[in-house]
Amino acid sequence: MINELKGLGRDGSPRTEQEAEFDILVIGGGATGAGCTLDAATRGLRVAMVERDDFASGTSSKSTKLVHGGVRYLQKAIMGLDYEQWKMVREALHERKTFLKIAPYLSNELPILLPVYKWWQLPYFWVGCKMYDLLAGKQGITGSYALGRSKTLESFPMLREEGLVGSLVYFDGQHNDARMNSALAVTAAAHGAVVANHVEVTDLVKEKDSEGRERVCGARLRDNETGDEWTVRAKGVINATGPFSDAILKMDEPQMTDIVAPSSGVHLVLPSYFSPKSMGMLDPATTDGRVVFFLPWEGGVVAGTTDTVCKVEADPMPSETEIEWILSEIRRFLSPEVKIRRGDVLSAWSGIRPLVRDPKAANTKDLVRNHMIHVSEAGLVTIAGGKWTTYREMAKET
Repeated sequence: MINELKGLGRDGSPRTEQEAEFDILVIGGGATGAGCTLDAATRGLRVAMVERDDFASGTSSKSTKLVHGGVRYLQKAIMGLDYEQWKMVREALHERKTFLKIAPYLSNELPILLPVYKWWQLPYFWVGCKMYDLLAGKQGITGSYALGRSKTLESFPMLREEGLVGSLVYFDGQHNDARMNSALAVTAAAHGAVVANHVEVTDLVKEKDSEGRERVCGARLRDNETGDEWTVRAKGVINATGPFSDAILKMDEPQMTDIVAPSSGVHLVLPSYFSPKSMGMLDPATTDGRVVFFLPWEGGVVAGTTDTVCKVEADPMPSETEIEWILSEIRRFLSPEVKIRRGDVLSAWSGIRPLVRDPKAANTKDLVRNHMIHVSEAGLVTIAGGKWTTYREMAKET
């Protein structure tokens, strides 16, 4: 792979400049970059993808592990009469079905329980869940249903009983994000793409076209394992680096304002005995208005997430404050007999969400994780924002 990136044959034999040039160079090996690479490769283009670290080493392996439309975004779309959010949820719900179909060995349907502690919330949540089902249309999965108090406790025995009225159960998808990301990269390679990890872009290469305008025509690369540097040429360059999009953008336009509003999402992994093995839970009413998922995953329980403004860094670490906040919220909806301590946390991670910046938003909670495609004057294509569920649609549009 490295030989091909350097413009050589796999056996190290020299190639002509025309043979060495790629149709597309994709920067970033996360869900978006791997999706774009696979899409382009299956269309017959000669594609290269480079990743500074390892595939899925960033945000793409630090998600909530859900393949979903986003019940929270549907609520915001309805309450705020926001058609863009409505459209995003509908698109994600349609993609959810396809995602589960093309990777059944890495994904599955998961029932998620919404506990209800006030009578008026029961019809409110029921209507919301049914709208979520209807919005998916023919691409829907198992439909939502209501449970009474006794059935709720039978399904989720760890729940706090005091004041419990009943619950709503809706269905979304769940997947192994890191393995899915790696599968996309490997599949792209199987279709002829040249993919390489631990290869970093240090600069963009520009040339003037026939009209005298500067155009991006490749990049300067460095092998982070050997220190070798070389130039790769491509007819088009796609910046799919997630929260690091602005760094690549500034290689093209140093004065470019940031288009990504980074937000930290922390998740904890707890022992499996804190949750049923085949049902998750969503707490829609935390102390500060955010939501907390409590989901079985890979023999443990994933709990999260936070939504905090943060700075962009290569290896973000969860803070003790965020870990304690998640634990305190979990204690609120679980039975007092279920004791969760800091020592029960098996692991924790922090992922930086590449939310598209909206200058009118007061904080990142009001931002939509929809994607945005930006094409610079020099032809650099940047795809930023979006979510795991819609990676195919993002790749197609890019």
